[in-house]
Amino acid sequence: MLIDSGSPGAVGTIGITLTINGERREIAVAPWTTLLDLLRERLDLTGTKKGCDHGQCGACTVLVNGTRINSCLALAVMQDGAEITTVEGLASLAAREGKNSLHPIQEAFVEHDAFQCGYCTPGQLCSSVGLMNEGHAKTRDEIREAMSGNLCRCGAYTNIVDAIEDVMQGAGR
Repeated sequence: MLIDSGSPGAVGTIGITLTINGERREIAVAPWTTLLDLLRERLDLTGTKKGCDHGQCGACTVLVNGTRINSCLALAVMQDGAEITTVEGLASLAAREGKNSLHPIQEAFVEHDAFQCGYCTPGQLCSSVGLMNEGHAKTRDEIREAMSGNLCRCGAYTNIVDAIEDVMQGAGR
């Protein structure tokens, strides 16, 4: 519903409700606002990176209801009612399981040195969790294929696959 003047939101904005990293938020957004811009510019969740802004690099990957998406291609209004997990919220997923630590994939990335400059790491981490949620990738080749939408300019791919494989096999838990 478009918020008219006299309402709490600005004219031409749409009120949406999102659960972001476990916190319910009611937000008025312009219809053309991407989820990426909402997260970074309005909510100060700058872990999600703006890379190409065309859905080609994966730096902006977040989880929407447990499924990985490129947030630069998703309008915020289309996510109304969704549960969004950003890299800042991955540790809270571990906390829900009674663990007071990093998410297992975050621990595995550290253990396997699965990053260099770190710019792609938030998207790689969220995509890794989404990949495991999907349950389709069973082999190293399938992991590589499923992660092919997340680019790493530094070339840490082998270590990224090692980290994902470890967590999938239970070694990172």
